Amino acid sequence: MSAAREQELAERLAAVRARIDAACTDAGRGAHEVTLVAVTKFFGAADVRALAALGVTDVGENRHQEAEEKAAECVDLGLRWHFVGGLQSNKAGAVARWADVVESVDRTKLVGRLDAGAADRDRPLDCLVQVSLDAPGSSGARAGCPPDELPRLAEAVAGSEHLRLRGLMAVAPTGEDPAAAFDRLASLHAGLRADHPDATWLSAGMSNDLEQAVAVGATHVRVGRAVLGERPSSQ
Repeated sequence: MSAAREQELAERLAAVRARIDAACTDAGRGAHEVTLVAVTKFFGAADVRALAALGVTDVGENRHQEAEEKAAECVDLGLRWHFVGGLQSNKAGAVARWADVVESVDRTKLVGRLDAGAADRDRPLDCLVQVSLDAPGSSGARAGCPPDELPRLAEAVAGSEHLRLRGLMAVAPTGEDPAAAFDRLASLHAGLRADHPDATWLSAGMSNDLEQAVAVGATHVRVGRAVLGERPSSQ
């Protein structure tokens, strides 16, 4: 890796950390309450290693094959790997074998396959239920289970032998003030915690809206572009 790229990553990471710190201050929270998940889709293991050297502990990936290879290449770093993309049912078992966290559990069909894939692990697979914040039937809707299906899906995860329900994940709808969407998410999270008190994680906020997510209690923010820059044109 070039010295220029190392410097770019260091500067970008510092800027994002400063944004998180400021957002936490504005919300009356401690910066230690928010974990940065650096989303490295389309960026290679060299960038992951550089970020790890700068103190990044959690890495997010969207695509199974790329992530599996990258995690194996960086196994010595002791990172926590989050799968944050749309999950195909036929890939769920394989993802469960390398991921530390699956944030995108959005339908019950995934639960049994994740549970089976996690059976040989030495610890439970941490899972977040992804809930949709879009209006029903809206065009360009983000992934996620409808809010009225959340209790049933959460119960399925919590009742699985090899999975551990950690909380919720969501993406703000396009074309809407993210603050309003994340307010709805915070209410859904409160309802979830009433039934599952240990489901304390709330993964929300990306490069453009992490401040609004921190304001409503996000414990994890998933940031790609602001840390790593624009995706390589070859992808």
